[in-house]
Amino acid sequence: MNLNKPLPSEPVIAIVGATGVVGSEMLSILEERNVPCRSVKLLASKDSAGEMYSFNGGECEVEELTAESFQGVDIALFATSGALSAEFVPIAVESGAIVIDNSSHYRMQEGVPLLVPEVNRVALTKNDPIIANPNCSTAQLVPVLDIIHKNAGLKRVVVSTYQAVSGAGKAALDELWEQTRAVFTQKETESEAFAHPIAFNCIPQIDTLLEDGYTKEEMKVVDESRKILGLPDLKITCTAVRVPVFHCHAESVNVETEKPLSEQELTTLLENAPGIEVYANHNEFPMQIDCASKDPIFVGRIRKDSSVENGLNIWIVADNLRKGAALNAVQILELLLEKEH
Repeated sequence: MNLNKPLPSEPVIAIVGATGVVGSEMLSILEERNVPCRSVKLLASKDSAGEMYSFNGGECEVEELTAESFQGVDIALFATSGALSAEFVPIAVESGAIVIDNSSHYRMQEGVPLLVPEVNRVALTKNDPIIANPNCSTAQLVPVLDIIHKNAGLKRVVVSTYQAVSGAGKAALDELWEQTRAVFTQKETESEAFAHPIAFNCIPQIDTLLEDGYTKEEMKVVDESRKILGLPDLKITCTAVRVPVFHCHAESVNVETEKPLSEQELTTLLENAPGIEVYANHNEFPMQIDCASKDPIFVGRIRKDSSVENGLNIWIVADNLRKGAALNAVQILELLLEKEH
């Protein structure tokens, strides 16, 4: 925690990137969870300045993000690009704020905790001015992997993600809607948010391609999972796919464990875990259309993988804007207040 000043029980909270899909979700979750705060400051680009958002029975006006924006701010929630975080996070810290950053910029930096509170809350100390929020796919994956590892030991993990377009922002949401309408009205489709049409299509590339053929998104899942779980040598691989769904990421996860763990044992363990809801019956399973705007991580289709000695297959779904981003950030904020008070 920032040692320059004590964190008040009712902090001044800033949301940077407040008009984006994640930033606006942060504001809603702060209100839903009745997070104590003296005031909330909404920061965004000059084009968004003056917009009004309701909060706790009143209204908050969006201000232009500048180097002077963080005076008097205790905690800053960043929902911005890596480039903007790189520019403004140091300014916020210098002004005395603790930063919870949702971009990828600080996640893998040495000395910066990368947190999913259900998994590695002990990684947060009172000396951390910057806390990183993980990738949305990682955030819903690691609580399940953590439970498996603690009870049977992880030997190998294979992840395939089916990611909603909201993970790419408002322009991507608009593009899916416009392309879907264009197909039904037999008009030409245009692709700007994505390199390929997304309506009625799956795109097996999220973020830029690396030299080895993996994408940056896939390596985020690999590297961040290792860091959060404290397993730097974990054998894990990922294929990330963008699918024509508005909200919620789904993941097909295959795990091989060091010790036997039955389907029934894992189901019971997950049922007793905070923030997880389990579909225990094989004929019921979580689907993206049903999980939007909900907080839990939903797990179903738990079954034995008979191709290896100790294998399990799992299906995981969560709202990428909530547990995958905004909710996890607010949970980190709540943890900060808990540790201080």
